[in-house]
Amino acid sequence: MWLTRITQFIKENNIKSFVYHTWRDIENESGEKVGEIRVLVLDDGIARVEYHCPNCNKEFYEEKPWKRPFSVKCQNCGKLIRVPKLRDQIKKRK
Repeated sequence: MWLTRITQFIKENNIKSFVYHTWRDIENESGEKVGEIRVLVLDDGIARVEYHCPNCNKEFYEEKPWKRPFSVKCQNCGKLIRVPKLRDQIKKRK
């Protein structure tokens, strides 16, 4: 796993509670893992996001206001990366 900035942030700041936290694989239509995204939101309403872009294969970290549905644009190629709904991922695997 390449994504480590949020893990370091949690350890350095001794984070025990949060509003939202997820770490999801980004899959293509055939169910193959092509990237991943991790989001941590604290009481301040800021989403700390790190992702491995499925399009350009680069890794980035950014902070932006939290709102649903949540997505980020890749800083390198501009691809829109959405946090997949867990329900949709489970249905796809069945």
